[in-house]
Amino acid sequence: MKSKAGQSQGLLLFHLTQMQQFALGTLKIREIVPFSALSKIPRSHPYILGTLTVRGKTIAIIDMAGAIGFKPIAKSEQEKCYVIITDCQRMVIGFLVRGIDKIIECNWRDIEAPAANLGHSAFLTGVTRVDDKLVQLLDVELLMAKLFPQDPATSRAMLTDVQRERLKPMRILLVDDSKVARKQLSDALDSINIAYDVTADGHDALTIMQEAANQQKPINILVSDIEMPGLDGYELAFEVKNNPDLADAYIILHTSLSSEISVSQAHQVGANEALTKFDAHELIEAMLRGAK
Repeated sequence: MKSKAGQSQGLLLFHLTQMQQFALGTLKIREIVPFSALSKIPRSHPYILGTLTVRGKTIAIIDMAGAIGFKPIAKSEQEKCYVIITDCQRMVIGFLVRGIDKIIECNWRDIEAPAANLGHSAFLTGVTRVDDKLVQLLDVELLMAKLFPQDPATSRAMLTDVQRERLKPMRILLVDDSKVARKQLSDALDSINIAYDVTADGHDALTIMQEAANQQKPINILVSDIEMPGLDGYELAFEVKNNPDLADAYIILHTSLSSEISVSQAHQVGANEALTKFDAHELIEAMLRGAK
């Protein structure tokens, strides 16, 4: 298996204010288009500005600045703005931003968790520096949860007694840098009374798995996000599968990405499955396939 150490991924850099630079992983992005007139949506969230038709598909457009707590983009500014069209969490959404800067290659090991006292950090999953300037990586899961509350039908799973008994002996580890995603994962397992460990960091996950193996109580099922600061899900899967003490773990990469590319890469690094967030039933079914 080819080493994935130091793997780089693209980041799109953009501005929501004149001073601060933000980023999204390019795997989430379909395209970037100039702003054009929108069709209004009656009784929609204040930061859902309307819809735009792109390549025959009607897409909701979000004022990203306003949605994360900055000054909303005024109508007089919109003509100079751009729309970042994303494909994540099973939805195609457009985010209106004040300016597009550039796309860079970034080693995700160089992205750090945001400081606790960093302004607007509730919507951040990581920070890095580009050209000696601070760049903040946005938490798309949290933003989407604010604007599009989760359908209760997808947040809980049902188990038969036989299925529950299959999962109960399993040691399950959940890894995700997004607070919203960790809560979704935890709630899904809490609702069916299945124990688990959880962490926000890929490096911590690797340590937890090694310590568990040393105690002869190995992690049986690993559920990990893909895009994470420090050690991303691809690298975590690779490290697990190349460590004989950990390699028996059933790895489920669980991501907001809706790209076939992410699924292909997941299998290349040794993951057993790749799922798009968030459907509790699909997640539990995958865990059952890993329960040995």
